[in-house]
Amino acid sequence: MAVRAFVTGGHGFVGRWLTAHLEASGDVVVAPDLSLDVRDGAALRGAVAEARPDAIYHLAALSHVGESWAAPEETFLVNALGTLHVIEAARSLTTGPRVLLVCSAEVYGVVQPDQLPLTEDTPLRPVTPYAVSKVAAEYLGIQAHLAHGLPVIRARAFNHVGPGQAATFVVSSLARQIALAERDGGSELRVGNLTPRRDFTDVRDVARAYRLLIDRGEPGEVYNVCSGQDVAIEELARRMLVRAGLDLKVTIDTELVRPVEIPVLRGDPRRLHAATGWAPQIGLDETLESVVDYWRLELARSPA
Repeated sequence: MAVRAFVTGGHGFVGRWLTAHLEASGDVVVAPDLSLDVRDGAALRGAVAEARPDAIYHLAALSHVGESWAAPEETFLVNALGTLHVIEAARSLTTGPRVLLVCSAEVYGVVQPDQLPLTEDTPLRPVTPYAVSKVAAEYLGIQAHLAHGLPVIRARAFNHVGPGQAATFVVSSLARQIALAERDGGSELRVGNLTPRRDFTDVRDVARAYRLLIDRGEPGEVYNVCSGQDVAIEELARRMLVRAGLDLKVTIDTELVRPVEIPVLRGDPRRLHAATGWAPQIGLDETLESVVDYWRLELARSPA
């Protein structure tokens, strides 16, 4: 069923893919430009009132976990206060739009091997400023649903990757370095900690999950958006180098190592599948290749 959708963060990495998917599905999408700051509650209420959406997808956030250590206050203001403003804007409408809050698996924190895969009932133990901001955002959504009946659905996204992601994120960083080595020559691949294991999903599959949750998710519920498989960063780098046919030295860059690193995150997507029928359609190797191809094209447009 086609809906009128309001997307915060619609011009960001995930937002661009989500907007494209919504439009391809027949939805009418309103994605405010970057001048709309979710910390400005009055401006946000005005934009939402003008859009009159049936659904709100809240993606706008400061999403880099590592960078949150240097800017904890700004991270909290954007991610938590911004979420409160989105909720209040939704509440101001008489139509009561369905609201999808895009949250994060970082809220689970450091877990023990016997807790894997992580279900939505796993206790939240945030260890980064980013994770704390996302816990607060989740609880604002819970409160709005319980106290005001606002149909809020929470998506706990694990790592998602794909073409167009900023080079500050690990897969995109590796892909850009590989594309640069192909173009200019090079002997090394600079990385942070190689040992963490993460559950990666293609951004295009994530976009499908978000639309399905607006359509079929249960208000008040939370859903892991993940593949159910984890892979070490070291393995990612190896697979990308093999596919590119390069033999680069993998070098640890201490500036890329975070103060606290969660050893492993692997989610259980069964609740999402049961509610919506969603399952990933794009394999990890295909995703990795598409990110390298993206950077090959980007660098081809730039002078050496």
